[in-house]
Order: sequence, then structure tokens, then C-alpha cells
Amino acid sequence: MAKSTIKYSRRTFTKLAATAFAGLPLLSFQNGFVDSVVNSPKKLDIHLFSKHLQFLEYDAMAQAAAEMGFNGLDLTVRKNGHVLPENVKTDLPKAFKAIIKQGLTPKMLTTNVWDAKDLVHQNVLKTASNLGFTHYRTNWLKYPENKSIPESQALFGKQAKDLEILNKKLGIIGGYQNHTGKNVGAPIWDLIPILKATEGKFIGSQYDIRHAVIEGGESWELGLRIIKPYINSIVIKDVKWGKVKGKWKPISVPMGEGMVDFKRYFKLLKKYNINVPVSLHVEHDLGGAEKGRANFTIPEKEVYRRIQQDINYVKEVWQTV
Repeated sequence: MAKSTIKYSRRTFTKLAATAFAGLPLLSFQNGFVDSVVNSPKKLDIHLFSKHLQFLEYDAMAQAAAEMGFNGLDLTVRKNGHVLPENVKTDLPKAFKAIIKQGLTPKMLTTNVWDAKDLVHQNVLKTASNLGFTHYRTNWLKYPENKSIPESQALFGKQAKDLEILNKKLGIIGGYQNHTGKNVGAPIWDLIPILKATEGKFIGSQYDIRHAVIEGGESWELGLRIIKPYINSIVIKDVKWGKVKGKWKPISVPMGEGMVDFKRYFKLLKKYNINVPVSLHVEHDLGGAEKGRANFTIPEKEVYRRIQQDINYVKEVWQTV
């Protein structure tokens, strides 16, 4: 009888391994195997939000991210993104090739995906999964005025469940980002009824500490405690309150210059064994590059220097707590 063997390409193996381990923090913390794998990670898996390099083509974008010390890119696959959803089948493989050429890991995407029945959304997820991407950010949601919040949460929960089923079939993990303002999930607490409608493994939370601090003030730790079982990726950036044209508003600042207590936050991530992909957003002044503009008002080298300063800060603080 012939011996049966299964051969995997390096890309397929990487995806299988990343998908398997990405789900570990969502399992019971009493699991000894999980604890042995994710306890006190030595390094953060940091990916640069590609919006800030929107002025570069795929090869130059990947090269710049690699030279700055990132593990990968959180690639925008959405309207006005690096990859347009309608062109995902042709353009995402090009971006993928550029990313792996620089020795980076093709793991994270930022999308407008939410409707599991939408053919364009399906194509985005199928293409991404086949290439080896493992995590993506979903679209944001709004509460309609003609429905109560609990009614809307019930509807969103059903939609999240449908998306989870599709994600599980494809082997890709979706995360809903908490975003300040009147968006669903801004208070963190209102995400729980929605995510409780799911198993919390292939759909969950992309936890954003900047927006959590803006909305939660001194109680952001409570929000982290309640959402932590669902966290499958995180966004890192800093912020402070200030007056702009006489009105108080959140102002993005370089890492370490704002209200986010990164030492405390990183201690909690280690305490809770939250070891997930990280997307670094550099939304303070990059001369316009922070907004994804092709033309900006500072030298290109200065854009890179400011991004480099942020990732250096993150790595240094992580190692010291």
C-alpha cells in the first residue's frame, strides 16, 4: 500500500499556522497549552497601516515598511485604498507579491466588509484567504434613528453571525474596530450583545486604545476587561484633547505624547495574554500622508522618520514593562 503524504507550500503552511495561533487568545485562559504559547510574548507583531503610504506603489510601500522594522502591512482594501474591492482579484495578488518579496508577513487587511451575502465582500475575503491573509477589519456600523439600540444590536448580531460563518468557511478572522463618536462600538460595552450572538472565534474585536481612551476616559480598563475575550487584533495610536478653532476635540499626537498610558496598557495586554496582530496608525501630522493623501507638505524622508519614531517608541515601551 502506497504511503500517503500531504505537501504544503510555505505560503499555505504559514497561513494555517497563523490562523490556528491567532485564535488561541480567544480560548479559555485555563487551557495550559494556550498559556504556554501566548504567555508574556517577547515581541509585538506590528503591521503599518498602509493608508499612510498611500502615495507609494506596492513594491515601494513594502520596501519602506520593511526598512522601518515592521512585520507587515495592514493593507487597505476599500474605496480609495491601496486595493479597490472591485479589483481585488487582480490587484491583491500584486500587493501580496510585493509584501512577501520584502520578507514581510501578509496578514492584515482593512476593509469595508460586513454583508456576508454581498458578492464583492465575498470576493475580497476569498481572495485574501487564498493568498494567506488571516485578519481583516470590518466596516463600521451606525445606529438608525428609526430603531431602538437593542433592536439594532439584535440585527447586527445576526449579521455578525452570518459573517462569522463565512469567515470560518474561508479560514479568515474579522475584527470590528471601536471608533469614537456615534458609531456602533464606540462605548465598547455596546459591542458585547452583538458579539455574544457569535462564537467569538472568527469574528470579534479589533481593539483601538486611542478611541477607547477618548470614550472611556479613566474607565477604559473596564472596557478592556469586558471585551478582551473577543479581541483578535489591536490598533495602536495616541491622542489628547485640545481646542481647534475654539472647539474641544481629540487631536492625534506622536506616540507617548498623549493621554494613552502605554505602560499600563501593555502590562494589561501581557497580563491578559492578548497576543494578536497589531496595526500601527500614525494619524498625527505627516504633512497629509496621515490622511492617505498622495501629495503632502513635508519631505518624504520626514514622513518615514515620524513613522519610525512611533514604532521605536512602541517597541521600547513593550520591552520595558
